Amino acid sequence: MPDHILIVEDDERIANMLRRGLIFEGYEADVAHTGTDGLAKARERMPEMVILDLMLPEMDGMEVCRRLRAAGDVPILMLTAKDAIGDRVAGLDAGADDYLAKPFAFEELLARVRALLRRAVKAPTSTTPEVIKFMDLELDTGTRQARRGAKVIDLTAKEYDLLHLFMRHPRQVLTRDQIFDDVWGYDFGGESNIIEVYVRYLRMKLEDDELTRLIHTARGVGYVLREPT
Repeated sequence: MPDHILIVEDDERIANMLRRGLIFEGYEADVAHTGTDGLAKARERMPEMVILDLMLPEMDGMEVCRRLRAAGDVPILMLTAKDAIGDRVAGLDAGADDYLAKPFAFEELLARVRALLRRAVKAPTSTTPEVIKFMDLELDTGTRQARRGAKVIDLTAKEYDLLHLFMRHPRQVLTRDQIFDDVWGYDFGGESNIIEVYVRYLRMKLEDDELTRLIHTARGVGYVLREPT
């Protein structure tokens, strides 16, 4: 059976375009025009993926995202017309797996849909929990929590994936393409700054209270987890 994708978008023109395009690509697509209706449809039949607009009537996308995430691990791609980093970070913190700013090309949306669906069915690479350590930073793969000194740090799913990648490759510069491929499954980087958003958010959690910086920028290349200079 084709993957079932729920589109929660109040703009009928955009919703219908997405529905027609996804059906043409072989997916089963359903549409809801309000946050309340979208949540009701998801509870009636949980889809394989949700494309969720941020600005919705009755219940905004943030709240819908939080409730969907509380109910399970369905991949969520959030659509937003806002450019502010804070809005994007808030959506990711609410539980979205990725975001796409309007206006967007359908081809890019389709690539992200495919990547998120691939990662949703990807088998786990390890069943044995371990604690990975770098300096005073620890990552528990069982609890999916980080710890720096005495501070316990809760991570969202993508924050964990990104930090896990860094912890598995300490002192190694990871390019944007490597990070996209490992964490998001994209085969291209495009103009998206989602890596910058997640690195910024990880730094806020790991490096507050005047703690030394561990995730460093390799200008023009990518990022590296290393000791401060």
